[in-house]
Amino acid sequence: METLNQGFNLIIPVNDFHLSYDDVGEGSTPIICLHGFPFDKTMWKGQLDFLESKNRIIACDIRGFGKSTDETSYLSIDLFSEDLIAFMDALNIDKAIICGLSMGGFIALNALKRFPDRFEALILCDTQCIADSLEVHEKRYEIIDEINTNGVANFNEGFIKSVFHKDSIKNKKELVEKLRGVVFANSENIIKKGLVALAERSETCSTLNEIAIPTLIICGSEDDVTPLVQSESMLSTIKDSILHVIHNAGHVSNLEQPQEFNEQLLNFIIFLNDLNFKKNNGEKRMV
Repeated sequence: METLNQGFNLIIPVNDFHLSYDDVGEGSTPIICLHGFPFDKTMWKGQLDFLESKNRIIACDIRGFGKSTDETSYLSIDLFSEDLIAFMDALNIDKAIICGLSMGGFIALNALKRFPDRFEALILCDTQCIADSLEVHEKRYEIIDEINTNGVANFNEGFIKSVFHKDSIKNKKELVEKLRGVVFANSENIIKKGLVALAERSETCSTLNEIAIPTLIICGSEDDVTPLVQSESMLSTIKDSILHVIHNAGHVSNLEQPQEFNEQLLNFIIFLNDLNFKKNNGEKRMV
């Protein structure tokens, strides 16, 4: 199936709000990319540009973020997951390859747990399956109290510094400034609602052994937000999963090392094509 309505900053009504998305390339099974907190779909621009000649790839603004504005709903990972399925239904997408970074990975794992028949493959980037510990949970609400008192700027600045490898902070200042602009574009209200969604999420580790679709795990070697040990733990539990560690990268590995990240995505797509060709024709596709 090919999409006729392709481009950037498209809008579609979904689940009582208007979802903004980018949709490029062609293919029967699209890759749907879900951004992290508190970013937006523009963080996937490098992947869309690279893959659009090879596969259909979609990046969407999660409810409340980017151009998918919603200042009133109570945000949760469950709701984001339901939005994803409604979005797929609206675009007549029966099955997708779901790719999520950080919070996007939380949504992907939640959706796969609840709607397993809707996904053909899984890509988990700089994310984890655990719920917040009591300490982290309490810390998020302390941050919300701090924002209520002093505004959001200190949180935003600290978070931006936490997601990058130290070399990126020093040598990729244009990239850092671009992401700073994305973070500061969020309203204070959405930052607080997003923190609540993260704090109240459920774990998905207990169902990882039920995942029966091809899974690629990518993590920056210096990710301090969702450390590599969490990716290694998921690798040990998800059957036949693959882990690729991206060196000289922190929590936003797709932005810091886009060439290596893109190569891993492409290799995974080729791998999936091989599997499908073998399944449909009884022999391995030559690449």
